[in-house]
Amino acid sequence: MPDAKPSQRKRKSIPRSRLNKDEIFRLYSALAEDRPDPKTELEFVNPFTLVVAVALSAQATDVGVNKATRKLFAIADTPEKMVALGEEGVAEHIRTIGLWRNKARNVVALSKMILEDFGGDVPQSRDDLVKLPGVGRKTANVVMNEAFGHPTVAVDTHIFRVSNRTGLAPGKTPDHVEALLERVTPDMFLKGAHHWLILHGRYVCVARKPKCARCTIHEICKFKEKTA
Repeated sequence: MPDAKPSQRKRKSIPRSRLNKDEIFRLYSALAEDRPDPKTELEFVNPFTLVVAVALSAQATDVGVNKATRKLFAIADTPEKMVALGEEGVAEHIRTIGLWRNKARNVVALSKMILEDFGGDVPQSRDDLVKLPGVGRKTANVVMNEAFGHPTVAVDTHIFRVSNRTGLAPGKTPDHVEALLERVTPDMFLKGAHHWLILHGRYVCVARKPKCARCTIHEICKFKEKTA
């Protein structure tokens, strides 16, 4: 039997949602009704402090980051002030956060780059954001969504879990899940999708034992091992 044509092989390799369009719409509608004003739980005062907060949140909790950055941002809420504070000054404020030495170095380095390469303003494009030390695709997507209103989805462990469990956007890698979410999410829900999914994963569809009894989308979800 001859091999499948390249176009056929490509179509088969593209992941698909396990939910139909009506189920996807109902899923997001339920999440939106549950959390009508979704937003990040990281505390920030401007796009610059958001970049710093998200970069610090890698392998750390939002609660822990917020405790550390309240005093830090009170004295250094601009790239100029962060550079003036220096690595040791930044480190003093974030010692309670994992990988604090490397993160302090990155915070000062990204502050310098924002000043030298972007005129002191946080860049708005993903390509430019990922050039900043300590900023990857996920961080860039969070900043683009929260600070600049772009309909991006930053796939972290919570969103990856919810997307696969529910069948909304199954994928083997965060990039696969991100691409599928952006493709199947209705336009009207794209801006809030990131926050609805991450908060649902953080508080309801938790890793060890999902709280299916209080889940607003349990009837739509394709997860077979639902809890009582």
